Amino acid sequence: MTASVLLDTSFLITLVDRNRPNHRVASQYYRYMLEYEIPMYFSAIAASEFEIKQPITELPLKNFRSLPFNMPHARVAARFWNALSRSRESSTPRHVARDDIKLIAQASHEVIGHILTEDRASLYRYCVRLREFEHCDVHAVVLADGFDDCAFRSDGQRGLGLSNVPESGHE
Repeated sequence: MTASVLLDTSFLITLVDRNRPNHRVASQYYRYMLEYEIPMYFSAIAASEFEIKQPITELPLKNFRSLPFNMPHARVAARFWNALSRSRESSTPRHVARDDIKLIAQASHEVIGHILTEDRASLYRYCVRLREFEHCDVHAVVLADGFDDCAFRSDGQRGLGLSNVPESGHE
């Protein structure tokens, strides 16, 4: 399976805002995906969230593949919501949780293996739980963990963290 990535709203915000703590990491992933021609999917859900505070035209849209939210995605999202609700895995506000679950459902249905995000509290946790329940095989890559050139491996294995060490740290 070829690596592909769905871009969460938090990743997009961090990519365009130089003042955010993980901007450098977001930029590294963006350049890496361009260099290795890893498809970057831009969901209509993330577009609507992003547009609340700034226009989506501030994003490098020509490098993204647009992904509408359709009926098959809705059906998968409902199945995921029910699985997580039964496990009492929903302490996040419902509107946020629903959007996170919709993004995971899109990625799962479209066989997009990874979601780039800053959201460890809900989106990442939901991916982990849904994989544990064997409902999907989507991995969330959290920007706060730093850049890892192995992050998009299909087996989920991460690198040794050498790409996170500043060049001045090498001897």
